[in-house]
Amino acid sequence: MTTNPHELSDPDPVPPTASVPWTVRVVRRVETATALDRYEGPLRAVAGVLTAQGTARATLYGTWLGHALHPVLSDMPIGMWTSAVVLDLSRRPDAQPAARLLVGAGILAALPTAVTGVAEWGRTTPEQRRVGLVHAAGNVTALGLYGASFAARSSGRHRLGAALGLCGAAVVGAGAFLGGHMTVARKVGSRHPAFELTSEPAETG
Repeated sequence: MTTNPHELSDPDPVPPTASVPWTVRVVRRVETATALDRYEGPLRAVAGVLTAQGTARATLYGTWLGHALHPVLSDMPIGMWTSAVVLDLSRRPDAQPAARLLVGAGILAALPTAVTGVAEWGRTTPEQRRVGLVHAAGNVTALGLYGASFAARSSGRHRLGAALGLCGAAVVGAGAFLGGHMTVARKVGSRHPAFELTSEPAETG
């Protein structure tokens, strides 16, 4: 994928002699961890099925939108789950039904988000796919934690549900970091060819 020639430059560039953040070192290790390649087969097969038809491919890639659909959808479960955490931390008994509703809605919203993510993952480079695998594994773990949280809340064990929700939020945060790395640092994501124009539009007036 090409880099947008009109990206804004970093207003505060990091000096070459500055130490590399530990988060960067961890992600770089993931990118070069060839041992992860053995686990990509099933996910690659799913991605192939999802994008086999032209209409489905265009829908999942966000062709009709102008750029990748996955980042747009990802805000929904993250926002709902984060809101549930805020309600849980308030410790208000009257907020418990709303927190449960948000957790359940976030679970439902996570499903189409995951589908679009797998579709995008299917056409990435080996390094990007490795990060995507870890990203997906984290999100599946978070989904399981939130599923358990919803079950606990539904059975009246709100405190346990809140604790599981906090664990899920921590995992989602780590997954979001990896997703942000792929989107921002590695430029992964579908986009309309018009965004690749190399000339600035002429100024008028």
